Amino acid sequence: MIHYQLCCAGGHGFDGWFSSSAAFDRQVEAGEIICPVCGSVDISKALMTPSIGASGGRDREKLSAVMSEVNARIRKFRRHVEDTAENVGKDFAEEARRMHYDETEKRGIYGEASLRETAELREEGIEVFPLPALPEEQN
Repeated sequence: MIHYQLCCAGGHGFDGWFSSSAAFDRQVEAGEIICPVCGSVDISKALMTPSIGASGGRDREKLSAVMSEVNARIRKFRRHVEDTAENVGKDFAEEARRMHYDETEKRGIYGEASLRETAELREEGIEVFPLPALPEEQN
């Protein structure tokens, strides 16, 4: 069995167990995996911590090295977004709509949006992507 962390287009996270990676792919394609929160069938695998057995110190060292690299890449990506896009704060959803409907110039923006606002933007055909959270933000 394979365990995946899953995420719907609305940003809701949940777990799933599958007999194989191919079984997951078939079920997603057939629309058989449904978000338990909003009912969306637009499902993808979420970023997961690698599952490395704790059989010894070397395995823990490998896991630590992998997680350090993942976190470094997330930090680099976040810095890039913050350096090259405009922070529109809580006005994110409205500003994204204004750009989509050509009411203002198109440019890189980031900010805050609720799961509901994000789902509504996606329903309107407006692409939005959450910035990955850093470990220190989870505390």
